[in-house]
Amino acid sequence: MTVRIIGAGLAGCEAAWQCARRGLEVELYEMRPQKSTPAHQTDRFAELVCSNSLKSESENTAPWLLKEEMRRAGSLLLKIAQETAVPAGHALAVDRDAFAARVTEAIAAEPRIKVIRQEVTKIDENDGITIIATGPLTSDALSQEIARLSGSSHLYFYDSISPIVEADSIDMSRVYMAARYGKGTADYINCPFTKDEYDRFYDALIAAHSVEGHDWEKLNYFESCLPIEEIARRGRDTLRFGPMKPVGLDDPRTGKWPYAVVQLRRENLRADSYNLVGFQNHLKFGEQARVLRLIPGLENAKFLRYGQIHRNTYINAPSLLTEQLNLKQHPNVFFAGQISGVEGYTESIAMGLLVGMNVVRIAQGLPAVAPPRETAMGSLVHYICHAEAKNFQPANITFDLLPKLEEATRRRVRDKKLRHKMVCDKALQVSAAWLERCDLPAPTQTAAL
Repeated sequence: MTVRIIGAGLAGCEAAWQCARRGLEVELYEMRPQKSTPAHQTDRFAELVCSNSLKSESENTAPWLLKEEMRRAGSLLLKIAQETAVPAGHALAVDRDAFAARVTEAIAAEPRIKVIRQEVTKIDENDGITIIATGPLTSDALSQEIARLSGSSHLYFYDSISPIVEADSIDMSRVYMAARYGKGTADYINCPFTKDEYDRFYDALIAAHSVEGHDWEKLNYFESCLPIEEIARRGRDTLRFGPMKPVGLDDPRTGKWPYAVVQLRRENLRADSYNLVGFQNHLKFGEQARVLRLIPGLENAKFLRYGQIHRNTYINAPSLLTEQLNLKQHPNVFFAGQISGVEGYTESIAMGLLVGMNVVRIAQGLPAVAPPRETAMGSLVHYICHAEAKNFQPANITFDLLPKLEEATRRRVRDKKLRHKMVCDKALQVSAAWLERCDLPAPTQTAAL
C-alpha cells in the first residue's frame, strides 16, 4: 500500500517516517524549491519559520507531558530536536538549521519514502490514502482544493515571525543573563528597561508604520501570537504584562526586577544569533530597525531577519474531522499538523505521529485507535474534533484541555503543582495502555540516526 503525504513540514515528515518504518510505501510531496512560501528560506524539510522553541521541558507541565507521550510513542522529530538542542533554560529549543538538516537526512535515508518535489493542486479522494500536512502556508491552489473537499470555505488567521539579531551586535554591558525565576540555566539575554526607556520605546512602537495588508485581507490574528504593536494598542502597560514582563528576572546589578524586559534566546549552537522572544510584528523593515534599536543593548543591532507576517491556513476541524483525523465525508483523506486545527510545533508533530499510526492500523485492516481523552494527545484530538465549530480557533496544549481531577480530589489537594503531577501521572499511565492496544510494531531507527 502506498500512502501519499502532501507537505514535508513537521507533521508530514513525522507521519511519513511513522508509516515507512512500519512497512508502508510513502510518496512525500514537497513543493519547495519549485515553489516557495512567504516565510520559508530553504528547501529543507521541517524548517522552523517562527520561533525555534518547542516550549517547556519542566516536568509536569502540559507541554512536557505532550512531548513525553510522543517520546514514548517513538517520535522521530522529538528525537532529532533533543539531539540538536541549544541552551534555552527550561525550554526545548533547537538549532533550526541543524534540526532541518537532520530531518531531511533521515527522510532521505528511508528507502520506503519517495520524495517528489512538486506542488499538489488536486486530490483524488477515491484513490488510496492521502495525508494533507501542508501546514499554515498551504498554497492558494491547494487551499481551493481543500475547500472543495470540505464542502465549505476554509478558515485562516495571521501569524507573525520574530526578528533575529547578530550576537556580536548586542551591547553586553547593558544586558544580563538570566532565566525566569532561575529555572534551568541562565541562557537568556535580558534587556532591562527603566520607566523612561519603556515609555520612549512604547511611543515609538505605537507611532510606527505597519505593512499594508491587501484590501481583501481580514487581519484575523491568532490571539496567543499577536504582533507586539497589536498588543501595545490595547494599553500602555499591556507589553509589561505580556512579552516584556520582568517578573522573576532579577537584575544581578540591582537585585530587583527591571520595569520591563526584552528576552533574547539563542538561535543556534554557535550562539552567533539571537531571537527576540515574543517580538513578532507586522512593521515595515525600516520602522523595525528604528524602533527595536531603542531596546537597551540593541542600539547597534544588526538584523539577520526582520519580523514578518504570513497567513496561517487551517480547516474547521470540528465540523469536518473524525477522531481518526480523516474527513467525515472522504475517509481516505487525513489532515495532520497545524492545518488540522492545532497550534504550535510540538502539537503539529503530535498530529503527524497520530495520523501515521492511524494509517498503519487501517492498512493492516484494523480500526484506528484514538488516544484516550486523559492524555495530552487525546485531549488535543478531542478539542479539534468537538470544539464549537462556529467559533473554532487553533489551540496549544494546556491543562485546560485535559480532563479535570474529580471535585473531591481537587478539594483535598490544594497544591496546584501536585494536581498537575497527578494529571500527568494518570495521562502517562493511560498512554502506556493505549500504545499496547494499538499493537503496532515499534518504528525501527534509520542509519542516519
